[in-house]
Amino acid sequence: MPASLVSPSMATTFLDRTIANLAAAWRGIAERTGLAERTLRDPDIAGDEAELLKEQLRDCLEAKGGEVSARARAAQLGRTFLTLSPEGTKRFLEILAKDFALDAEALVAAAGAYRTAIGTPGAIKAERRLRAATMAPRVKLLTQFTSLPDGVKFLVDMRAKLLDLIGDDPDLASLDEDMRSLLAAWFDIGFLELRRITWDSPASLLEKLAEYEAVHRVRSWADLKNRLDADRRFYAFFHPRMPTEPLIFVEVALVKGIADNVQRLLDPAAPQENPAEADTAIFYSISNTQEGLRGIGFGNFLIKQVVDDLASQFPRLSTFSTLSPIPGFRRWLARLSREQLDAFLPEEEREPLAALAEDADWRTLLDHPWMGDPDLAPALRPALMRLGAVYLFAEKRDGKPVDPVARFHLGNGASIERINWLGDSSAKGMKESAGLMVNYVYRLADIEENHEAFASGSPIAASSSVKKLAAGSPAVKAKS
Repeated sequence: MPASLVSPSMATTFLDRTIANLAAAWRGIAERTGLAERTLRDPDIAGDEAELLKEQLRDCLEAKGGEVSARARAAQLGRTFLTLSPEGTKRFLEILAKDFALDAEALVAAAGAYRTAIGTPGAIKAERRLRAATMAPRVKLLTQFTSLPDGVKFLVDMRAKLLDLIGDDPDLASLDEDMRSLLAAWFDIGFLELRRITWDSPASLLEKLAEYEAVHRVRSWADLKNRLDADRRFYAFFHPRMPTEPLIFVEVALVKGIADNVQRLLDPAAPQENPAEADTAIFYSISNTQEGLRGIGFGNFLIKQVVDDLASQFPRLSTFSTLSPIPGFRRWLARLSREQLDAFLPEEEREPLAALAEDADWRTLLDHPWMGDPDLAPALRPALMRLGAVYLFAEKRDGKPVDPVARFHLGNGASIERINWLGDSSAKGMKESAGLMVNYVYRLADIEENHEAFASGSPIAASSSVKKLAAGSPAVKAKS
């Protein structure tokens, strides 16, 4: 059994195979109208190739020859994009952004004509012209890809490439706003389908889920099978134009009591629970799979639909909780000055660490194995637990928690229930959060109230134990 279900080389091969199949399918569409040989020869789009690309883009816009020809031209453009080098990809997107942007002069003229036509018989025509002027030509170009097989997936992947290239380029940022708006409309929650994934699902889908898992890596087929057992649930959202591509998925364990350690929760040797007797659903992994859909949120709808589905199936379920990572904790801890760090901890928690570090910065102790150290681990525990509570409950940016996972769950109406010592002892867990994990609890009666309170900037919903930990910090106490 390999160490990982999907190795990097397997993932690369899978992606290359997908691109090859897509390019071949689109070549067939172009061939039927004699466009297959009209392609760019330089994958960097250097020299005269840029003008040839602009000509192809203009031909797509003019849509000469009807729908069949327009579809063939879009297919040829798509094939071109799939064969470009990184430099060529950037050049393609720059041309799309700059040469096919909104025509400001035409928009001003249309707005003036509409203002003049208000109240006259020509107002409807002027309004139609104004609406057309507000759409950049590149938007029409992008929508043409939707008529192609896997065209929507192609656009999602195109935006993923764009996001990597934007930087501080205002033209690319404007193109991204157009793409984001299109995708947000196409991926409205009303179009999405919630599916439960089981061990009987297609192997190709299971392979993708293993590849996309971003929180707790799937290590083997046995590991994946364990996550799909009778006391587990695996749900994903799909779009009808991307039926084999999960957009976001959540993994759930049906257990008794709130789990505090992910290694025990995922242990294949642990006895299987009877889901009918479970009183708690633990959401232990939520992964977005499509980078091109960044900023288009539907994770909150996923959780709410899954809660509804589980509650209807298992009446004994009374608690819906996460077992979540704290991915930004160690980074935040590293950014603190020595003075800030000292100010967060009471003297009785600070002094033992200073002694063990011999008056050096005690944070360097975290870079070495310390879990089993009989002196260091007990000294670190109260300090890290308090700092974890401060980070989640008191540290904010623009009035919201600095931790991205906390923002997600608290914004969806959850509350911070408990911080778990050594909840994730994996290398990743130790590197990102010093092993800490947190339970966010979704109480059905409080979800809407918590969501509204979070949106309005009210204090974060948290248990008394978490509040007490944060309030015990001298720096937090001084602010309150």
